[in-house]
Amino acid sequence: MKTQRTLTKTKQYFDAAQRHIPFGVNSNFRYWEEDTFVVTHGRDAHVWDADGNCYIDYRLGFGPIILGHAYPAVTEKVAEALQYGNLFAWTTPYEIELAERFTRMTGMDMVRLSNTGTEATMHALRVARAHTGRDLIIKFDGQYHGNYDYVMYNTPGIDAERLGASWPTRRLPASRGIPKAIERYLLSLPYNHIEAIESVMARYGEEVAAIMVEPVMGNTAGIVPREGWLERLRELCDEYGALLFFDEVKTGFRIANGGAQEYFGVRADIAAYAKAMGNGFPIAAIAGRRDVMMTIEPGKVAQGGTYTGNMIAVAAANATLEIIEEQPILATIFERGRALMDGMDEILTRHDIPHAVTGIPSMFSLIVGTNEAPVDFLSYARNDDDFYEALALALVARGVMPDSDSREPWFMCYTHSEQDIAETLEILDDAVGEVKQGFRRAFAKAA
Repeated sequence: MKTQRTLTKTKQYFDAAQRHIPFGVNSNFRYWEEDTFVVTHGRDAHVWDADGNCYIDYRLGFGPIILGHAYPAVTEKVAEALQYGNLFAWTTPYEIELAERFTRMTGMDMVRLSNTGTEATMHALRVARAHTGRDLIIKFDGQYHGNYDYVMYNTPGIDAERLGASWPTRRLPASRGIPKAIERYLLSLPYNHIEAIESVMARYGEEVAAIMVEPVMGNTAGIVPREGWLERLRELCDEYGALLFFDEVKTGFRIANGGAQEYFGVRADIAAYAKAMGNGFPIAAIAGRRDVMMTIEPGKVAQGGTYTGNMIAVAAANATLEIIEEQPILATIFERGRALMDGMDEILTRHDIPHAVTGIPSMFSLIVGTNEAPVDFLSYARNDDDFYEALALALVARGVMPDSDSREPWFMCYTHSEQDIAETLEILDDAVGEVKQGFRRAFAKAA
């Protein structure tokens, strides 16, 4: 089934990019070394590289594309809005329309717009500290909350074996250039471990401004919360006067119209949203209880940005959320995502590959090398990364585009068709057979 794909122009473009852009990419997450792609366009659930090769896209820009690439109803709304201008130093009716729909869908009292998930979580942390008068933040190992110093510890890229067994776990910076003193404001714990969070809150609870959590581990294999986990976080925040802060950058408008709070039935005090909110346009939001959000008082707590509320992004979000609210978007995505998850399970079982399919049908992950579904970052680290990467690259060579890193989920969008799912499973069956044989030969040669 494997077809020969010419990548001549793609590699020429990438060579040119490396001459002027560090490593040829404008985000390190896009760098695949010699396998880095240059994509020219996308439509629905497909993207095309510079040589015209088409791929069924399961990266979807790391999750924002919830409807499909270049979705007409969104692009038309953006084009219409641009006729009136792009950016103003005042509130527009478009922003008011968005705020009304956003709060209705999420159940949050108030919302402030931002541009990226990083900005939204960063500003929300400031609001949490200002509201509580406390400095300390708790996060969880293997969770990613953006690219700024306060949260760049124990992210998915660090070596899980170095974390240690005690609570809180050792704080390991994910990048050079982070001041050592920053770590004093952060504690990191294993996800899904009630005993750990209870122990740490008993010791530090009166100092904690917020417990910051991805309700689903959107950057570590789509690991879902154990029963009672999120509920216990809610109880502990109430007990100690801390805020429960949901990072819904990936789960918002993707796992339910009201995000993880609706899906799991647990309310947060403050939350950050981005990604699916605008179907790929750069928009994000901070939302929460009225008393928490009113902490953002002009002249007292800083929050803002030159491009927040710009017409392009707001128009895209208005169109996207209107469609999600009024049409069976997520129900359709869940149906097709479940079919893909079940098909993957059947294929890998038939090929006798130890595996687990984790997560939620709109954002799920494939774990190979173990039959145990991971519950935290340390148990995720026991999977076979080499086999998964080889499988992912074999899929890409055949026209199916997941991320080559098993930490990053497979994302579904509304325009993934039944035909796309069937074709993906047929290609997966072929790719698994090839990769399995390759690993057998490597093992035999090593022996």
